[in-house]
Amino acid sequence: MLKKLLLIILIPVLLTGCGKKTQNELTFASWGSITEVGILKQVIKNYESENPNIKINFMHIPQNYFQKIHLLFASNTPPDVIFINNLNLPMYEKYLTDLSEEINKDEFFEPAIKGLSYDNKILAAPRDISELVFYVNLDKTKLPNTDWKIEDLVKYRYKDSFTVSYENDIYSALPYLSYFGGGIFDKDFNLIINEEKSKKAIEFYKDLKNKYKIAPSKSQVGSSTLAQMFLDGKIVFYLSGRWMYPKISEKANFNWAVINFPYGESALLCDASGWAVTKGALNKSEALKFVKYLSGKRTSEYFAKTGLIVPARIDTIQLLNNKNHNEKVFFDIIERSKNTPVNKEYKRLTDKINSELDL
Repeated sequence: MLKKLLLIILIPVLLTGCGKKTQNELTFASWGSITEVGILKQVIKNYESENPNIKINFMHIPQNYFQKIHLLFASNTPPDVIFINNLNLPMYEKYLTDLSEEINKDEFFEPAIKGLSYDNKILAAPRDISELVFYVNLDKTKLPNTDWKIEDLVKYRYKDSFTVSYENDIYSALPYLSYFGGGIFDKDFNLIINEEKSKKAIEFYKDLKNKYKIAPSKSQVGSSTLAQMFLDGKIVFYLSGRWMYPKISEKANFNWAVINFPYGESALLCDASGWAVTKGALNKSEALKFVKYLSGKRTSEYFAKTGLIVPARIDTIQLLNNKNHNEKVFFDIIERSKNTPVNKEYKRLTDKINSELDL
């Protein structure tokens, strides 16, 4: 009953973003920050100027993105093109167009193609590869070597700062799980979260906050955010992704650097995001053309230059590889990472783990 009520309430609101479309219109849905939306709007403007016969209706869904996308699929009014990540992609397989014959796999890094494929079908054109790294306040500490150990964190202590960021979420614990050789699934999708190596990783992660007191609790973060605490000098090692690079570059008033999460027993995990064409697209050929434009070299370079993403295109990644140390870290990690094992049960299981694990 509650589900039906939500459909009744939310669908009319969402449909205002879709409306009635003609063959010359496409609806494109994405989440994203104000900065990212600005980039997307410029990309759309460029595309429309080069293709004056096509109008792109941009649907920005900043919160509860996949819940709302799910409602649009359920009401049979999906956008033509959606932005999607590998963690959610399997659940929407039946709604997405197989792009295997449309995408040149050789143009993209293998983790991006593998991450956005399911059941031997490429379901989205890759945009980026996502990795977790440490942003380090160099005014507070010396930069560890690239072969450092995660156990070294407990040796770093500061009078007026926490050593490391901490989130009550299994996603933030994934690098620790990989380091100790554990995980949620193995490559064959067997659940391994309860195995000894996984338990060891989770205990170490929890100890950072509960035993060693070098990570902030939720109450100590309060109304602030971990990102803001890092910018305020209250956290020295801040775990986050490439998406934080522009903000830290702009806002940090101290010397900082990027360093890889330590390499341990298993390869670091990486995720991917990209653009998918829905099976319900009114004009599939135009939707495919738009997705190819979004994942093409020129658009990829535009995104990469903003600092928001680690590009999935091989010919674009050199923009990072030829730059300074901070940029190059993101490039170097790709060769030492593997895809997060994901299936249709991943989201349900991770939600269950988050509710049951007292991180």
